[in-house]
Amino acid sequence: MRFDIITIFPQMFSPILGASMLKRAQAKKKVTIKVHDLRTYTKDKHKKVDDRPFGGGPGMVMMAQPIFDAVRKIKGRRDAKVILLCPAGTPLTQRKARSLAKLKNLILVCGHYEGVDHRVETDVIDETISIGDYVLTGGELPAMVLVDCVTRLIPGVLGDSESLTEESFEANLLDYPHYTRPANFRGKKVPNVLLSGNHDAVKKWRSEQAIVRTGKKRPDLLKS
Repeated sequence: MRFDIITIFPQMFSPILGASMLKRAQAKKKVTIKVHDLRTYTKDKHKKVDDRPFGGGPGMVMMAQPIFDAVRKIKGRRDAKVILLCPAGTPLTQRKARSLAKLKNLILVCGHYEGVDHRVETDVIDETISIGDYVLTGGELPAMVLVDCVTRLIPGVLGDSESLTEESFEANLLDYPHYTRPANFRGKKVPNVLLSGNHDAVKKWRSEQAIVRTGKKRPDLLKS
């Protein structure tokens, strides 16, 4: 799978893309991740990519021309889905991540300032995605979240594929509680069933605890 990220702050991505799972995924050639500086596509001699909004109001708006040209150049003849990261997008969920992981090419446009010229959304963008009901400085952090979330779902990226099916939000449930050594830490003991060696009993306990945990922390998931 290939990710192309369009941003005005390309330097933000190096620490994340060069570490942990994303670094290994690239080394194994499971994913290719390219970061593009939007300012290289502007026709303004000062590398300007934003301007004042028509109709007045606070802040600046990202101009259409640099984004249009960047997407056209990067996309070429490839069949790629173009996603804008912004607060007005649909929520990024595990289900959405799974659907995106089936694609071969994603182009991520990082919004900034007060947003992007609406003509970008109507003529260039295939889908807008948000990572939550709050406002960030720009779309760079959401882009990193999306890349991480989608990449780990690509076959062969994670060592244990079974771990994916037992994570939070699979089957609309949060993950069950986890324990590791020591079995007794400051008087807090691991549930006996996890030490029993009875795999059926462990599976039943984990299933029950996932429901209990979801009911306490995210009851909305049980209603969906």
